[in-house]
Amino acid sequence: MAINPKTKGLSHVALRSSDFARTRAFYHELLGLPIALDTPEILGFSIGSLFLGFKKAAPTYPGGHVFTPFNVGLDHIAIACEDEAELHRVADALQAAGVENTGVKTDTVQPKKYVAFKDPDRIQWEFYMV
Repeated sequence: MAINPKTKGLSHVALRSSDFARTRAFYHELLGLPIALDTPEILGFSIGSLFLGFKKAAPTYPGGHVFTPFNVGLDHIAIACEDEAELHRVADALQAAGVENTGVKTDTVQPKKYVAFKDPDRIQWEFYMV
């Protein structure tokens, strides 16, 4: 029997960062997300009503490894975009800032446009048409 929880969507997403200063520079200074929490343990940003929190990563392998969406765990996170002009503006701004990205593409599963990009720890994000 299905549980069917009544929900308004996601509350928060928690990720790990190898460098808070680099994370702050990318998410706040480059993307422009407002800082919601800034402590030695957690750096958090607001994305609409979603809280995006980062904790410091502890290297599990000598020399550390970077994120890959092909391992078990997180594949990517998508931020909703309602306007195609805004999608193209963000894609152009990411390119101009030197951020690794796909440019505007069309999803093969759902015929919706998006731009995928990677943060400094190579965590994949999408700005995705809703």
